[in-house]
Amino acid sequence: MKSNGISRRDFVAGTASAIAGFTILPRFVLGGAGFKPPSEKLNIAAVGIGGQGKENIKACEGENIVALCDVDWRYAGPVFQSHPNAKKYKDFRKMFDEVKDIDAVVVATPDHTHAVIAMTAIKMGKHVYVQKPLTWSIEEAHKLTEAARQAKVATQMGNQEHSGEDIRVLCELVWLGAIGNVHEAYAWTDRPVWPQGIGRPVTAPVVPEGLDWDNWLGPAPVRPYHPAYHPFTWRGWMDFGTGALGDMGCHKIDYIFWALKLGYPTSVEAYVSSRVVKIWEKVENKETYPDAEIVRYEFPVRGDMPPVKLTWFDGGLKPPRPAELEKERNLSANGIILIGDKGTIVEGRLVPESRMKDYKKPAQSIPRITGTHEQNWIDACKGGPPACSNFEYAGPLTETVLLGNVAIRTGKRIEWDGSNMKVTNIPEANELLGRKYREGWTL
Repeated sequence: MKSNGISRRDFVAGTASAIAGFTILPRFVLGGAGFKPPSEKLNIAAVGIGGQGKENIKACEGENIVALCDVDWRYAGPVFQSHPNAKKYKDFRKMFDEVKDIDAVVVATPDHTHAVIAMTAIKMGKHVYVQKPLTWSIEEAHKLTEAARQAKVATQMGNQEHSGEDIRVLCELVWLGAIGNVHEAYAWTDRPVWPQGIGRPVTAPVVPEGLDWDNWLGPAPVRPYHPAYHPFTWRGWMDFGTGALGDMGCHKIDYIFWALKLGYPTSVEAYVSSRVVKIWEKVENKETYPDAEIVRYEFPVRGDMPPVKLTWFDGGLKPPRPAELEKERNLSANGIILIGDKGTIVEGRLVPESRMKDYKKPAQSIPRITGTHEQNWIDACKGGPPACSNFEYAGPLTETVLLGNVAIRTGKRIEWDGSNMKVTNIPEANELLGRKYREGWTL
């Protein structure tokens, strides 16, 4: 809606407190303290609502949920039922064509369609919340970050731990020198908890009723439907997901990325399970990510911080136990370690535990987030400070995480010029930074 040249978006952002022809009733008249008048609410649409998107929508229910889109209406059925007033779609492009009053969009589809949906929304001037990893490819992450910057929209990647207390305490410990100069770091996960290191199915079952398989494929190459891909196990397939590293790296590596003020690495090298190597040797194209892998990143000097090596483990692999860690204490299923010249931090705490208890907790130097990760984004949409994991931060983080997948797929150490988005020692590896979309799909 527009009145006297002032758009609804401008009003929502707080740039106008009253518009001629409207009467904004006092809050107490409409419903008492804490009631939010409709004029203050965002109109939010969501694409991909059957999985994690369902939780994102719940966190946004204080706003107007005006449109919901999912290619699988059976999978998304319960969410549709929970929001009977929202318009329902299978194709996000049709949704954008028909629903003209959308302010902000949540994207929680499989990784391979994040970029095309988010870019469409950004080009239309809509704020976007995109699940992690931000995109399927490095090229997509870079372009999405640039587009959001130019459009001046509010953005957030769905790595919700970035809004938490633990990551802020870690940063404050490191920045105040609790362990001195950090020269080595580790991150690990128990993922994958879905099949990886396997070949493509040979059968082609009938597409289930209610599923638009062609739209699910989006920009990815065409292949027959199989339950090995949808609704959850797509994460392990190279055409659709980004494996255990893409899934959890934007959570666990995030802690290290922020605390050590990392930028682009200078090199990345990967090691995969021998079983997977044998599978890859038997097929023309690699189909899934390894069931276990180790990825080593090297980062240069950053200001007064020294060079650092970061090693990622997944598939149940874990780093060496720090000597300071108590014998009775085991490493958790997912965690991080920072090793400095004056001490070690394991999963956010100084070790041994006696040192943590004796250490005076640093004063808070990083603003705390009140409410959910989604609310942090909603506040930004309404003119507040940028969301904590906006694309200016989340884009480079995603690029760095996904560079590990490039190393996995090449099987070689790659040297990286992040400023120019280029692998310098293996020219053919640059083809893995993005991909050609199938006909009918563009970014």
